[in-house]
Amino acid sequence: MNMKKHADLGFHAYIRGIILIGFALLMLAFIITGNIRYYIAPTMMPFIYFATVVFLLLGVVQIIRSTAKNEETEHACDCGADHSMPGSSAGKLLVYSIFIIPIILGFVLPDKVLDSSVAANRGIQYGSGILTEQNPVPSPDQPPATDTSRAEAFLADPDGYYEQLEAGDTDADEFDPRDYYVEEGFKQYYEDLAEEFHQSESVIVTEENYLDVMTILDLQLPRFIGHTIEITGFVYREPEFADHQFVVARFGMTCCVADAAVYGTMVHTDDASQFENDTWVRLRGILNQTEYNGYQMPLVQLKEIEVIEEPENPYVFPRFSF
Repeated sequence: MNMKKHADLGFHAYIRGIILIGFALLMLAFIITGNIRYYIAPTMMPFIYFATVVFLLLGVVQIIRSTAKNEETEHACDCGADHSMPGSSAGKLLVYSIFIIPIILGFVLPDKVLDSSVAANRGIQYGSGILTEQNPVPSPDQPPATDTSRAEAFLADPDGYYEQLEAGDTDADEFDPRDYYVEEGFKQYYEDLAEEFHQSESVIVTEENYLDVMTILDLQLPRFIGHTIEITGFVYREPEFADHQFVVARFGMTCCVADAAVYGTMVHTDDASQFENDTWVRLRGILNQTEYNGYQMPLVQLKEIEVIEEPENPYVFPRFSF
């Protein structure tokens, strides 16, 4: 019985070692092929390197343990506990399959960039998403927003602030993007960047500054109306778009594909129907302003457009430079 139990423990240690090494090899394959860029933001790569090494080492340790000849100190510890793996054979197979199947699928399934089908499911954020998510165009009957931010209102009178929220006071719950534009470093960073683009009278949107530019255009759009803009992205359409409309969009990622969001800019052109969804384009146009579903947002009046290959890195990432 003891020999059988020892053999059972050795077998399970061996399987666990194989699983750990399998995960290590899968991550190593993603790193070598460069396909890891489809799943992980560059800032997370040190953690991937660390995890790959740790998984590999732990897998080797488990395999060494499974083949060790002298296991009496581990199995005969006189602790009164049964160290064998509990459960039926079917249950054990199910548990291991939860780890083995993802490894197999990771090697077998093709790596694919997020596209318009994912954008349709997740929804698209126009610009940086600051305005379009929560700041609709006010109606003429709506009173102007107060200069006092919600944070200042709370600090001045916490009890009164909570009473307003409970009473459903719209003034207390009103969103103003300037509430998030108060940290000195944050504000100065975007002020400097906006001034740089404003003086050049041209907004060149790159992979590095994509999200920064989207934020600037949301916060200071009137300042840039009439400026030239150059931007790259994939074509996307909402079902209700007119024939002359499409969005040039990019997926923005902070950590991994789980938190990826779509950031897009509206484009108007009579030739819009020529460009199918997921077509990568580089375009040049004049910045203007439009309203969509009650929101004010940037609009590109198209002047030039070029179909291009999918970029080496199709996603964009926040810089956290401020």
